[in-house]
Amino acid sequence: QVQLVESGGGLVQAGGSLRLSCAASGRTFSELIMAWFRQAPGKEREFVGVIGWSGSTYYAESVKGRFTISRDNVKKTVYLQMNSLKPEDTAVYYCAASSNYYGPQDEYDYWGQGTQVTVSS
Repeated sequence: QVQLVESGGGLVQAGGSLRLSCAASGRTFSELIMAWFRQAPGKEREFVGVIGWSGSTYYAESVKGRFTISRDNVKKTVYLQMNSLKPEDTAVYYCAASSNYYGPQDEYDYWGQGTQVTVSS
């Protein structure tokens, strides 16, 4: 089992930045592929980005160039740095983990509880 706890959400003005964190426990973190998803009110959950064991990353087109995912295997934490935020980035952000899936589908085995990000115009 893997437990994931997100933090760092909040209210920010358009054009601002936030950094989300997701702390993992229960399994060797370096063996996990870590992803971020988000879900806006009334919409389906959507893929944001993923980081693999080696640090390779892949992003949704909507966030490419603005968001960056990184990981610290010593702290067992994955980060989502969000810059140039837009009102349409408002959503609950979830981190997810898998031992073998690297991609944009919600095929991940473990999910956090989510953290709210609100971007005001």
